[in-house]
Amino acid sequence: MSITLWFDPSCPFTWRTSRWIKDVAGRRDEKVSWRFLSLAILNEGKEIPENYRAAHLRARAALRVLAATDERYGQDAVDRLYTAIGERVHGPADRQLTLDVIVEALAEAELPAELIDATEDESLDSIVRESHETGQARVGTETGSPVTAFDDAPGFFGPVVSAVPAPEDGDRLLDGLRLLSPVRVFSEMKRARDPLS
Repeated sequence: MSITLWFDPSCPFTWRTSRWIKDVAGRRDEKVSWRFLSLAILNEGKEIPENYRAAHLRARAALRVLAATDERYGQDAVDRLYTAIGERVHGPADRQLTLDVIVEALAEAELPAELIDATEDESLDSIVRESHETGQARVGTETGSPVTAFDDAPGFFGPVVSAVPAPEDGDRLLDGLRLLSPVRVFSEMKRARDPLS
């Protein structure tokens, strides 16, 4: 069994979803594939608040570094780097996704400092865009971050969690989503979103 998560490192809801997936996958010995989704690409040509656009552009630099990391060092390194970035940006420190944060995260993830040069490498944008478009195609329509897919089943937007579920709830959530995901006529389920916790 495999789980694929398309993520934008600037999204706090995606961060919580990723922590839930890591927890469940780690306890069940399931493989997680980390793929890139860009809210900057998703919102190209759209009117969005300037503070969101600025955050999405900062995430573009991080996505370039994550793409270079994947190319050179593989998925385990992407996992470590995304974890180190997310802990700084979405954890108690609540920092913006700046170059300093990426430099610190590279060090914590035990990756070469020169990977920061990837922030200026526009050739990596095509890798991010291809991954983004693959994730959108798995859902079948334009959607935000995260996108989750199980094995070869269609993907879906979400799940959006306001906090990382306790292990028993996390298992129940994963099992339910895995049951729903291959049902092609199923398209949407939603309820009120709690504030982030």
